[in-house]
Amino acid sequence: MLRLDAVCKRYGRGGWVLRDVDVEVPAGEVVAFAGGNGSGKSTLLRIAVGLSRPTRGGVTARPPVVGYVPDRFSPGERMSAMAYLTHMGRVRGLATSVASARAGLLLERLALVGGREAPLLSLSKGNAQKVALAQALLVEPGLLVLDEPWSGLDADAHGMLAEIMTDVAASGGIVLFTDHRESVTRAQATRTYRVGDGRVSPRGPETRAAAHRTVADVVLTADRDGRVPEDLAWERLDGVLAVHRDTTGVRVRVLRESTDALLLAALRHGWSVGTVTETTTGHHATPHATTSGDTR
Repeated sequence: MLRLDAVCKRYGRGGWVLRDVDVEVPAGEVVAFAGGNGSGKSTLLRIAVGLSRPTRGGVTARPPVVGYVPDRFSPGERMSAMAYLTHMGRVRGLATSVASARAGLLLERLALVGGREAPLLSLSKGNAQKVALAQALLVEPGLLVLDEPWSGLDADAHGMLAEIMTDVAASGGIVLFTDHRESVTRAQATRTYRVGDGRVSPRGPETRAAAHRTVADVVLTADRDGRVPEDLAWERLDGVLAVHRDTTGVRVRVLRESTDALLLAALRHGWSVGTVTETTTGHHATPHATTSGDTR
């Protein structure tokens, strides 16, 4: 359980960034905060984490282990990703060998590109973001806080991050995140709040229903007659939440209402449909139905 009680925040004598924020988040929830630039989303997350003190009000029942990924992770370090993560693991109480092993597993899971031993300052924005995610997960967090976490990530990492968030919630943790895309907040969050004009309020009565929206995991393979299908910018298709490519084809997670359009586009470009598995989002995900085989 995490509770923000009548939280208010302003800097100096300026205007109120946040006013009388009351939010209660039970264990196992994934909560999104949506709002424009300068709305106070990042300030709210920093208060939830404990990096910023509210001017008035307070935060109670914060889990003891917190993982945090800021909206801008700029290490500016010459040390490598492995050295940085091992150091951060030791800071958090892990033995060097355990920290190193954990760092290696996380970088493998997130598919870091550019080399584990490359200086952090040489990494692209997306790969620096993967290191930021890894440091937040070195010790299993009871509270995982992510500020625009998908920014700069490649398509495969998008899907992996969604899995990580689900795993944390399923193990009884709390996930807070910000994102400006409605399709993402609808699919990933069990609750969504709108942040603006200093206020934080539920997006609307449809928010709870959205916690259990149905998505489809679509597996597409090369055409059976041996033709090489045309790769598409799957991430740009309506309703697509995550894409994973491998040597056998592509796996796309899409909102159920957008599944037919995606399948039609795939078939038109020479893809065969392997399976379509429907799943209810949220931390109690359950499979609905599976369709196998070529649907052409």
